[in-house]
Amino acid sequence: MSKTVSITSKEQFDKLLTSSAIVVTDFFADWCQPCKVIAPTFEELSSKLSRPDKVTFTKINVDSQNELAAAYNVTAMPTFMIFKNGTVADSIRGANPRALVDKVQAAAGEVDGNGGESSGASWIGGSVPKGYQDITDQIDIKGIDLLNCDNDIGPGRSLFEPSKPSSLSSEGGNNGKAKEQASADWVESDTDEQLMLYMPFQSALKIHSLQITSLPPASDDDEAPMRPKTLKLFTNRTHIMGFEDGDDEQPTQTFELAPQDWDAKTGTAKVELRFVKFQNINSLVVYFVDGDGDSEKIRVDRVRIFGESGEKRDMGKLEKIGDEPGE
Repeated sequence: MSKTVSITSKEQFDKLLTSSAIVVTDFFADWCQPCKVIAPTFEELSSKLSRPDKVTFTKINVDSQNELAAAYNVTAMPTFMIFKNGTVADSIRGANPRALVDKVQAAAGEVDGNGGESSGASWIGGSVPKGYQDITDQIDIKGIDLLNCDNDIGPGRSLFEPSKPSSLSSEGGNNGKAKEQASADWVESDTDEQLMLYMPFQSALKIHSLQITSLPPASDDDEAPMRPKTLKLFTNRTHIMGFEDGDDEQPTQTFELAPQDWDAKTGTAKVELRFVKFQNINSLVVYFVDGDGDSEKIRVDRVRIFGESGEKRDMGKLEKIGDEPGE
């Protein structure tokens, strides 16, 4: 039985891009003779290398799925694309069996045995915005700061762990007893629902969007943590702000998350920014102002940043940068 997934909708394909570390796609047409010639090679690779949630092989008929073909600028058949964590990492145009085998085997070989993650790559909860990349690795982890964090739960660096959140894994168990877990991989606010995160960057970034993952336990307990609701973003600060400053000063952007913004499968919401205001960014403060319920705590499992990175800077010379001319 073939392990190859036939794509019948854009939504189906987008889900696969978020659930599988690597997706190998064959864009083909029924009338294309070279497509038929190389099809057995693709099926053999699929049979040998497919692994659930790690390596997935798909076929997309360009005539019935012309929206997907146009989205990825497919103009010749066959075209093979290799996606890593939702982003096109490589492509082969034409029926070239040797190139197909070499590139697919190399990509599949990068996948380790840890929950379907690619070696050196991060789990992400949603699709990567087209034309941009995951630049979370540009955060200077040693320089982050987190105000009002419950130190009995996870540390601030948990937000940037490359692994899938434990509450999404079958063995993780999201039972709302974070303090009983020796290695909780998320953060919660402490005395109230406010949480403030400071992130300095290793290079000047152009930030397109954020992804916030929050996986509070399903519970009727009033003390169970909530998902964040209101976010205030401040750029190019030399250090973390105080909560009074966060309330009084004008943010670069304010964002309010609605219940429908959270993906049901991954617990992730996309925060799309006013891109013109997030150019040449050396640091970012995310102020989680409140939550989506009546609890006094909020919970955040992962933060991911998408955009473009620039030349690395000297971490000892962080300076406050004003708005770009004309912005």
